Parts: sequence; C-alpha cells; structure tokens
Amino acid sequence: MTLPEEAKLLRIFVGESDKHDGRLLYELIVEKARQDGLAGATVYRGILGFGANSRIHTDKILRLSEDLPMVVEIVDSEEKINAFLPWLDGVIAEGLVTLEKAQVIHYRHNKVKNSSA
Repeated sequence: MTLPEEAKLLRIFVGESDKHDGRLLYELIVEKARQDGLAGATVYRGILGFGANSRIHTDKILRLSEDLPMVVEIVDSEEKINAFLPWLDGVIAEGLVTLEKAQVIHYRHNKVKNSSA
C-alpha cells in the first residue's frame, strides 16, 4: 500500500466510555477503518483533558475518572478519509473530529511472509 505525499490526518476525540450500539466507540472506529482499507489507525489514551462541558477527566489516583479522553488518528488519502466521514458522523454522538493536511515523509511496512515452511 502506498500513500500520496500529500495526505489527510483525521483526528477523533471521544470519551473512553463512549459507546455506539453497545460497543466502545474508539474500538469500533479502528475496526471500521481496517475494514474500509485505510492505511492505519492509532488510539491514544489521554491522562488529562476536558471537553465541551468543561468537566476535568484525569487519571490521577485521587480523582480517578472512568471517562478519560481518547484520540483516534488516521492518516490516508483525502479520498479515503472523505469516504469514511459519513459513517463516522453517524456513530459519534458527542466528541470532536478534526481534519488537516499531512505531509507523508515515510510509509513503510513489511509484507507478511508466508511462514508455512
């Protein structure tokens, strides 16, 4: 798989406990990105943050939050990202989605070797 030098970075901010149809939203997003053949997705778990309601979410032991911020990042061509957005719009009830230009410097992956020998 190759990526164009000029690509798009899709960044999705949701809560750790956010769900869609009983499934954790960040996991659902990654699985759908894989099914749709996007180049890859990474999930980051935030240690501190707040959203539209200004409530602080933290992993500090004295203020343990059960809803830490989660960020999903996906980089791919503009066409593939744009095709993914309508589905994403249908599953996110609360959160933030950003899109920006990304310059791809390297995108290397190992081809899966058949190790049946």
